[in-house]
Amino acid sequence: MSKLTRTALAIEEDLLEKFDAWMVAHGYTNRSKAVRDLIRAALVEEEWADPNARVIATLSIIYDHHLRALPRKLTDVQHEDPHAVLCSQHVHLDHDRCLEVILMNGTVRRLRHLTDAIVASRGVVAGKLTIMSAHV
Repeated sequence: MSKLTRTALAIEEDLLEKFDAWMVAHGYTNRSKAVRDLIRAALVEEEWADPNARVIATLSIIYDHHLRALPRKLTDVQHEDPHAVLCSQHVHLDHDRCLEVILMNGTVRRLRHLTDAIVASRGVVAGKLTIMSAHV
């Protein structure tokens, strides 16, 4: 971990009270950790705007497994870019639906393109991409 530097912040009292309530609701025990995490989150969000930034991500999808060609299509799309897809986890939610979580690594552009190809597939009923930075 990097060396910590102390700093002071001037914050309006009502804003600080709201922040303290938010902090407690999210399980933080001190302001420093909460502020550091919010700063990291803001920096990661900014990084996502750069299509060439290298990131790690998870894509979670729910799909109808009764569509015979869909599982094969999902596998084929993932095999089109084997360096981006690290692994996947498949779970049977019920008789009709499956959940798949795909772990990916690559540029924002590459992973968004892969995500679009998967989520737009007929039979995928929900998809959520979560991008995280390996650098912040």
